[in-house]
Amino acid sequence: MQQEKKLSFWQIWNMSFGFFGIQFGWGLQMANTSAIFEHLGASAHQIPILWLAAPLTGLVIQPIIGNLSDNTWGALGRRRPYFLGGAIFASVALVFMPNASSLWMAAGLLWMLDTSANISMEPFRAFVGDLLPEHQRTLGFAMQSLFIGLGTVTASALPWVLVHWFGLISSAGPNQVPLQIKIAFYLGAAVFLTTVMWTVFTTEEHPPQNMQAFEKQQERRLGIGATFREISTALKEMPTTMRELAWVQGFSWLGMYCVFLYFPPAVAHNVFGAYNQTAPLYAEGIEWAGLCIAFYNAVCFAVSLLLPKVAARLNRRYTHGICLALGGIGLISLQFVSNRYWLLLPMVGVGVAWAGMLSLPYAMLVGALPEKKGGIYMGIFNFFIVLPEIVASLGLGWLMTNLLGEDRMLAVVLGGGFMLLGAIATLRVKERSAAAAPEQTVQQPVETAVGRSS
Repeated sequence: MQQEKKLSFWQIWNMSFGFFGIQFGWGLQMANTSAIFEHLGASAHQIPILWLAAPLTGLVIQPIIGNLSDNTWGALGRRRPYFLGGAIFASVALVFMPNASSLWMAAGLLWMLDTSANISMEPFRAFVGDLLPEHQRTLGFAMQSLFIGLGTVTASALPWVLVHWFGLISSAGPNQVPLQIKIAFYLGAAVFLTTVMWTVFTTEEHPPQNMQAFEKQQERRLGIGATFREISTALKEMPTTMRELAWVQGFSWLGMYCVFLYFPPAVAHNVFGAYNQTAPLYAEGIEWAGLCIAFYNAVCFAVSLLLPKVAARLNRRYTHGICLALGGIGLISLQFVSNRYWLLLPMVGVGVAWAGMLSLPYAMLVGALPEKKGGIYMGIFNFFIVLPEIVASLGLGWLMTNLLGEDRMLAVVLGGGFMLLGAIATLRVKERSAAAAPEQTVQQPVETAVGRSS
């Protein structure tokens, strides 16, 4: 792929704007899915297995879509067909999910939503490597983080806004999802689709320089068998920097996964004192948790503007380590908070960590990736996020029952411990370019970075 020219601020804005809608959908999911499950009768120990769709679809979908988008060219270009297709199906899932009549129907719609959102999101990461020169990539990923923060701030706060600004009734009976959550999901469907369409129709992709060679490449790399061969080859030839970042991603995202699973119901039960899902305090607690999520994403928004400058001065590795350490401290301190307003202080640390997680590992990685394989490697990079989360989905329910006493806040505190381990792991990462040491990307055994699966 040819080296692309420097893009203007507004060109980078347009190419990243679809991330606002994608993250609007994710934000609604993060703030409300566990509450929807509890409204439909789920117990605390059932929530992790019901969330299994999130990491499992990422594990399967992202590398496949990455390879397909690396080897696609059509009327909408290379990545944009996947942005648009995923957005259409995700919007449908957002409309139906809060109307699910049973727990397992809601879980099935989460599978649809997560699969579709992954189809849209994965090529966006590779988009930065496609269109931006190396010196603009940190800015490109920071712009994505900015829109991720904006999208989640708006989505997370939306149910509270609908109740307190527009007067929607927040109470709900047994096995019913409150009206404000339903309306928020409908609006989310519209935002998801329209913002992705903005990026699709305002951003131009450049065709392969040699279309005949590209078509031959498609013949080799497309199809199920070829896709899995490409994934297998890419795993064997994984860059050393990617292996080192595997530990960082695993620990830090495992920490955030505990937040996704349990933070909203933890606030409702542990801070607001709701005795069950039909209590008025439960709905109030979920709404306040949404505001807390909005607040840490507002922090993420602000910090993402500063990260390129801070990383240029300290380097990306130390900057990311500091971000994760602040997030871990914030989550652990939640155990000592009993006042709703004091919840906002730990959210500052979480927001700083979130800003780092959404940009700095990708900025460290992208320069080490082989040319023309950015999509598949970004998909494989997602393995190091989702595999630990799958383990958590399968095992955290047992921990909740046998060790944590169904205490949702203790599960969030556990996430803080994982985030601190991610900060420590960041210190061993060394950035390398793909051109500087190609032989290292092949010979390093996988075991040194991701450990034994004993």
